[in-house]
Amino acid sequence: MESLRTVAPTSLIGSYHLFKPIFNLSFTQKTFKSLTKFPKSKFTKFTAISPSVSTEPEKETRSYDQDENFDWFSHWYALMPVCDLDKRAPRGMKVLGLDVVVWWDKNLNTWKVFEDRCPHRLAPLSEGRIDQWGRLQCVYHGWCFDGSGDCKLIPQAPLDGPPVHTLPKACVAVYPSTVQNGIVWFWPNTDSQYKDIITKKKPPYIPELDDPSYLVQMFTRDIPYGYEVLVENLMDPSHVPYTHLGLMSIAPQPSVKVDREGGSPIDIKIQKVDKNGFTATEQGRQWNFVSPCLVQGSLTIKESPNSTQGKLAQKPPQKQLFILFCIPVSPGNSRLINVSPRNFSLWIDPFVSRWMHHIAQNLVIDSDLYLIRVQEEKLMKAGPSNWHKSCFVPTKADTMVALFRTWLKKYTGGQVDWRTNGSLPPIPPREQLIDRYWSHVVNCSTCNGAYKGLNALQKSLQVCSVAMLAIMAATKQGMISVATRNTLAVAAILCFVGSKWLSRFIYKNFHFHDYNHAFK
Repeated sequence: MESLRTVAPTSLIGSYHLFKPIFNLSFTQKTFKSLTKFPKSKFTKFTAISPSVSTEPEKETRSYDQDENFDWFSHWYALMPVCDLDKRAPRGMKVLGLDVVVWWDKNLNTWKVFEDRCPHRLAPLSEGRIDQWGRLQCVYHGWCFDGSGDCKLIPQAPLDGPPVHTLPKACVAVYPSTVQNGIVWFWPNTDSQYKDIITKKKPPYIPELDDPSYLVQMFTRDIPYGYEVLVENLMDPSHVPYTHLGLMSIAPQPSVKVDREGGSPIDIKIQKVDKNGFTATEQGRQWNFVSPCLVQGSLTIKESPNSTQGKLAQKPPQKQLFILFCIPVSPGNSRLINVSPRNFSLWIDPFVSRWMHHIAQNLVIDSDLYLIRVQEEKLMKAGPSNWHKSCFVPTKADTMVALFRTWLKKYTGGQVDWRTNGSLPPIPPREQLIDRYWSHVVNCSTCNGAYKGLNALQKSLQVCSVAMLAIMAATKQGMISVATRNTLAVAAILCFVGSKWLSRFIYKNFHFHDYNHAFK
């Protein structure tokens, strides 16, 4: 899908022109040092000798950790960018099948992550409120909890009775959490031994996201297909010119085009692989998969010339980073947090609102959403351990996809450990599947604000249209000139047409935009 695009900010990685790439990159491309260090291993570099890439593990060409146990519940997971959270209200989310609630503790001045369940009658705390003392209140019966998960108030308990609110069973389970790179992270285990896990193990850190010389755009969307197909789609460069035709562009273009879209052989080499992920190079770009959730890459767009006297360059090279967090939500559901920092063309951003970027990013996701969901259905019927038998991937272009599936099978048994029912839900109707409002807009502070503003403008145009027609009807002949009457009629028509166009624009960009590849 979007991860392997190599064009300046235009679609999922950021956009200035909503549906056209600004330019195709044909500049010098330079790999970058891995943002996350992998432990050293005796890994033999994997390079396919023939034009095909085997889908079966090759013991003679690949080596793995001796410790093959991958614990999905012993890693940090990104929840949501801080910019899309509201300190005034709790937010319910799901990760790894766990229901959690994120809320701002003003007393401790930090974001907290609790189990989204009141110990009283199991009502969701995410439907609650923050009371005047900064406590999380369950709105079912009014129980209140502080940032440590301790119950501070049970309204139904007599003041002169036993302090039942202090009993351990009255507490809420608290997940370790932290804020890094402008994103709230949590550790999916409430056991007390992990209370200070942040001092021993930290989330993957990307320094550019905290570098003031980089402009950072963040985008989040809940996607109705699973984590496994999301990650492999982001590692698949060869689908981009076909699935995202007209939305994204891959550079350089092949010298000889075999079709209209410009598909061509892609040489991908694997640098290292272990339980922590792997590193690959593709046409001069380096990509890292940092298990379990981070896909990252970097593209050097323009090098800064060095001084002839051997001094350091005055300006840093122009770089675009691709940071993609793929969060397993539940079977058949995932969440994508896309962060696209860059240190060039910063002057453009004040003129393009964040919600405008998101329109283009949503369109890219919609363009292959249905394809991937149907693909996932077929893969689940075949069984998660039979991917290599079900899919025929004979070219080097599929190297990263095949390696991810091999990694998944080797270390995790081929799928996420949900610890719950792992069955795939049935495919919903197309309009529900490619919904934008509930999967993105309602959770995005910028798009939600734009949605409300555009709806208000649409209603204003309707009111103006009706008002002008009412004035014309109520005014007797001769009280206003013919020119004025005609002006009112034209204005009423324009307002009506404008409201209808705006209504269609809102529905298409904030609710549902069907994608028909046959007419591209």
